[in-house]
Amino acid sequence: KKGAQAEKYVMEPDTAMFDRLYELCGGAIKLVDMAPEVNGALPFIQHASKKCVVSIAHTCANYDEAKAAFEAGATHVTHLFNAMPPFAHRDPGVVGAALTDSRVSCELIADMFHVHPALFDMIARLKRDKLVLITDCTRAGGLADGEYTLGGQPIYVQGVECRLKDGTIAGSVLKLNQAVNNMRRHCSLPLWEIVNMASLNPARRLGLDAKKGSLEPGKDADIALCDADIGVKATFVSGR
Repeated sequence: KKGAQAEKYVMEPDTAMFDRLYELCGGAIKLVDMAPEVNGALPFIQHASKKCVVSIAHTCANYDEAKAAFEAGATHVTHLFNAMPPFAHRDPGVVGAALTDSRVSCELIADMFHVHPALFDMIARLKRDKLVLITDCTRAGGLADGEYTLGGQPIYVQGVECRLKDGTIAGSVLKLNQAVNNMRRHCSLPLWEIVNMASLNPARRLGLDAKKGSLEPGKDADIALCDADIGVKATFVSGR
């Protein structure tokens, strides 16, 4: 399920490459995502999960393959529902495996296009503090409709939709505050839990919550002030 990824860059898991890149960047890699059904996936997950979060992504895995990945050490799912087989009652797939495993956190692109908003409340109630709102935003974010590029490929933006020429969905133009507001409108959980999905939950997932994700003494004073519709009125970075 390569989606809008350029096929020439798709490769099987390579533990030696991962170790080389991890060392080159001084351990800065916090998350690596992959399809768990490909050759060499499980040994790679077992190895890489000792150093960073391993996430299931862009995959054709069935339920059993997803569960095997979680048992091997994968603990996260990239943009749930997107670039993976649909949930089905005879094979719940990655979606079913992720929603029913309390160890696993899930990302959601809450732009009202990638996933139908009728599912927002169900997903939020099943995952709670394991739900992470993301944008999957391309370089076209905040710009007018038209033609842009993604990984060297042309993409076409119209409204909330970004697509390749053949119609394949290619990221989004979603802003994270809009994702919070969309979730607020279609989810019965309290606002503080929804805000956490865009702040504290991802910080915890990446092991950054000692400094990021909530307003507490000793943490970075990264603050967004919003109105009732989660429109941003002011931002502070490190208190400035």
